[in-house]
Amino acid sequence: MRFLILGAGGIGGYYGARLQAAAHQVLYMARGEHLKALQNSGLSVRHPEFDFEAKVDAIDQQGLLDRYRADDFDLLIVTVKAGATESVMQDLKSWLSGATTPVLSLQNGIDNEIAIAAHIGSERTIGGLAVRIGGHIIRPGVIEATGVAQVVMGAWKCAKDHPGRQQELKSVADCFNRAGIPTTLSETIQKALWRKLLINNGVNPLSALTGLDTRSLTAHPVLTRTVYQLMEEVALAAEADGVDLQQCDIDEMYQLICQFDAIKTSMLVDREKGRPLELDAITGVVVERCSRLGKEAPISALVQALLENQLKYGDR
Repeated sequence: MRFLILGAGGIGGYYGARLQAAAHQVLYMARGEHLKALQNSGLSVRHPEFDFEAKVDAIDQQGLLDRYRADDFDLLIVTVKAGATESVMQDLKSWLSGATTPVLSLQNGIDNEIAIAAHIGSERTIGGLAVRIGGHIIRPGVIEATGVAQVVMGAWKCAKDHPGRQQELKSVADCFNRAGIPTTLSETIQKALWRKLLINNGVNPLSALTGLDTRSLTAHPVLTRTVYQLMEEVALAAEADGVDLQQCDIDEMYQLICQFDAIKTSMLVDREKGRPLELDAITGVVVERCSRLGKEAPISALVQALLENQLKYGDR
């Protein structure tokens, strides 16, 4: 199959390498020094169970627009930071219009698919999430990844909305699985995304605030309770989107976090590298959705305010 990775950073680069190693055609869209390294030296991926080092086809956004059509690919995989989704979709609006290629989001947050569908329609929008993966650029052209790196995907917002598309996704899931990417299809992908937000809001902002990895957070006698409270607030917020998360969902995802390896969250890595945080897409969404319902998310609001203060004034 032919894949385009829109945002070949730690996550996109890892999945692209897996697909390329399985003899699929992969084009990586990147920028800056990372793009130069990909074009000049190729891509190197280090994972406990997968090593990859090879020449790759890499391009910037303007080159993509000039040299390719959207229908040159079987699937477009969006792995840019959540805060860049709207701008990327706006930049590619004309390029995507009139095409039929579906677009899969593998990003943090629950608003990416909404933004994508607003530009290309829900029929071509594939909801997705990357589960139990840590992936980071450690230097231009070199990616370090950990975790089982599962993928869950499904027609947006749920399978019954687009049964034909859901059926087509079986071949994509088979392709991913054969490439060493454990992949399952979800009949209710919007709920699956909210369930992932339970984890993201539980550990991402708190890790960026404290500098601790996931295992350190869940093993800490006080912070582990804070993790659970942050997850409870996600369940409240989900009601704004008509998604029902029960206590069993919170407990299941909390136990999953507690079983994680000692992973540095993406937000912690971004904080260490001085990059923008996906705070609005994670904690901000929880606070906003609760406010929309006339409810409060005090722990999420507190963590968000503390992080914003640190980012504004520095660690003093």
